[in-house]
Amino acid sequence: MLTAGNPLPFRSQRVLIAGVTGSGKTTLARRIAERWNLVHHEIDALHHGAGWVPRPEFLDDVRAFAATDRWVTEWQYTSKGTDEIMTPRAQLAIWLDYPWPVVRTRLIRRTVGRSILRTKMYNGNVEKPIWQMLATRDPVESILAWQTKTRYFWAERMPQKQAEFPHLTIVRLGHPRETERWLREN
Repeated sequence: MLTAGNPLPFRSQRVLIAGVTGSGKTTLARRIAERWNLVHHEIDALHHGAGWVPRPEFLDDVRAFAATDRWVTEWQYTSKGTDEIMTPRAQLAIWLDYPWPVVRTRLIRRTVGRSILRTKMYNGNVEKPIWQMLATRDPVESILAWQTKTRYFWAERMPQKQAEFPHLTIVRLGHPRETERWLREN
């Protein structure tokens, strides 16, 4: 596994971005897409239809973009079957393994802002009112509860992913400053 100080052995054309909710996967994917001339496929936009209803064509859409040569996306929905589709084709995985206070603060700031401003996201969806998110500990109903539930997902599974997909170069970035340094050098 590489870190921020290791140069990439090659310029990857198919990239996965891993990390807990709120770590900045989508933002980094957009930045990499622009810098490396890749197509960013926002996987949340492919998964969630209007009203947050899962789109039946989700995995077909994932198969379609994964079959192309130049893409970057968030490494999510592994329990829905994306690992079997995207990961064999990916060349690079960037794991945003940031400290809990960083990701928690980012998610709260983002979620509150979107909720108050009723910011339209993919497929016309908007965040739930903030009082609804704070009133429940159900991970299905609250993105904050979801983040807490999945906090250790990648730390627990990355060694298994590394063994399961040995062709995949994995870069672990432990802080946003490391990510910025890594971007400058790659």
